[in-house]
Amino acid sequence: MPVYNTFVFDLDGTLLDTLPDLVELTNEALREQGFPSRTRDEIHSFVGAGAEALIRLAVPATATSEQADATMRRWKELYPIIGNKLTRAYPHMVETLQELKGRGVRLGVLSNKFDAGVHDVINLYLPDIFDVMHGESEEIPRKPDPTGLLRTIAELDSTPAQTVYVGDSGTDVAVSRNAGVFSLGAAWGYHGAAGLRKAGADAVIEDPRELLRFAPEYDYTG
Repeated sequence: MPVYNTFVFDLDGTLLDTLPDLVELTNEALREQGFPSRTRDEIHSFVGAGAEALIRLAVPATATSEQADATMRRWKELYPIIGNKLTRAYPHMVETLQELKGRGVRLGVLSNKFDAGVHDVINLYLPDIFDVMHGESEEIPRKPDPTGLLRTIAELDSTPAQTVYVGDSGTDVAVSRNAGVFSLGAAWGYHGAAGLRKAGADAVIEDPRELLRFAPEYDYTG
């Protein structure tokens, strides 16, 4: 089995289970704009393409662009207040990341979440682990555009051939393909093993501890 010295991760549904907070946050933003709440399953189905896409799907079909924009602004205002109360790292994730770091693996995050939100939630739940973190911004377009992944790899002083991208969605598989990196599907996330295999993931794992199979056994940095 090939091993890789660089691991870049999706965030929501891969590193952290953020869905409970996304449900509460999105419904509060909707209610404040006079819109009906959405179910957990509905919001689950909206996750993966970034906050703007989430809100565009969550507001009623009759909502105007101005109303959707106002909901998005309020969602971002509420995020630091109520957006990180119920989030949790997936079982075995923290110790696996620490083991990877101990082996000298370069670790990064690339998410479709807005950039400030990525830094906030990682620094709260997974501090002092990742060398590079990026979310959607003016400079980093949403996945599956490979720009952000290629930039993250370069900032980690690595190459696509040395890199695994770990994610739980077809978008994550697509960005891996577009950037020329190995796609590792996280079946514990929001989209499941079958969807990842159908999307063409190079491999699918059921538990974060399986990440160690794709990493060197030692600290290659010496």
